[in-house]
Amino acid sequence: MVFLYGIGFIASILLAVILTPAVKRFAFFVGAVDKPNQRKVHTRIMPRLGGLAVFLAFVGAFFIIAPMVEDINWRVASALLIGGSMIVLVGALDDRFDLSPKTKLLVELLAAFVIVFYGDIQIDLVNMPFGDEFETKWLSVPLTIFWIVGVTNAVNLIDGLDGLAAGVSGIANGTMLVMAIMMGNVTVILFSALLLGSIVGFLVYNFHPAKIFMGDSGALFLGFCLATLSVLGFKQATLVSFVVPLLILGVPLSDTFFAIVRRKVNKLPISVADKNHLHHCLLQLGFGHRNTVLVIYGISLFFGLCAILLSQTSQWVALVLVGIIMLVLQVGAEAIGIVSKSKRPVLNLFLRVRSKNVSK
Repeated sequence: MVFLYGIGFIASILLAVILTPAVKRFAFFVGAVDKPNQRKVHTRIMPRLGGLAVFLAFVGAFFIIAPMVEDINWRVASALLIGGSMIVLVGALDDRFDLSPKTKLLVELLAAFVIVFYGDIQIDLVNMPFGDEFETKWLSVPLTIFWIVGVTNAVNLIDGLDGLAAGVSGIANGTMLVMAIMMGNVTVILFSALLLGSIVGFLVYNFHPAKIFMGDSGALFLGFCLATLSVLGFKQATLVSFVVPLLILGVPLSDTFFAIVRRKVNKLPISVADKNHLHHCLLQLGFGHRNTVLVIYGISLFFGLCAILLSQTSQWVALVLVGIIMLVLQVGAEAIGIVSKSKRPVLNLFLRVRSKNVSK
């Protein structure tokens, strides 16, 4: 079985490597290009639609390997493929025609409905730590839809540098693959291996200096797949272990969270774009394009390792670990000024305590 997963992984890499140049030419042909502006880091016209290559490699490898793999949940598989096709279609149209946010959100909701109602993929329940079971059947559908749509857009928000969203998604996907192997979840193992291979093959052309952007077709598709696979892997979770997928997707989710807080602090609409995301802050600190991407890869890997560790510890240790991670996240956010350059409550508290100790 491991051999078959390996074949699928290699097949998806090769398909992505072969298909991406063709998609690049197609993007120029149909006018799906990204032109430079004051918010963009790139300085020349770049082809978009790279997500189409990722999607085709993923689907192609699936149909090559799936007939040889036993115990696949075909209902789940078809739901992911149908929902993913919807996401890629709306993303591709947006890459070419710049669709309205409402149109994209509508399709994202419809794709999430396919996952929840046709695929029967839902977050079943949450157990309160050290207490009795807290039934959430009435919450499972809206919670799952919110999660899928939220993660889908969170990954899209970090797609600001060459190879950033693809690499971070690959690390998150790799973490899910490791944990799926530990749990013996055949469906998640298969899809994670194929998706990871598609990402690796695409990164050959997308890492700095990029020859093609994956566009919304790619960022939305990767976010959608990661959200769905995380629900498949942790659909019955305790309140503590529910943090595991949050950690796996720590970079896009935390960047989205801080973006919302930042716009609230500055009294700006949430939908207003800015240049204060994590990658922008690191660029402003002088890290450079490639190093900024590598630093964020490192942060994503840190989150992934923490997620694996968290899944293997007791609840008390897990709670302490979560607290430490949250503190580190807050201090890091204040240090780089991702929310505000002047409002740094935790760092200021540390400085006050330190100054008092020095004065003594």
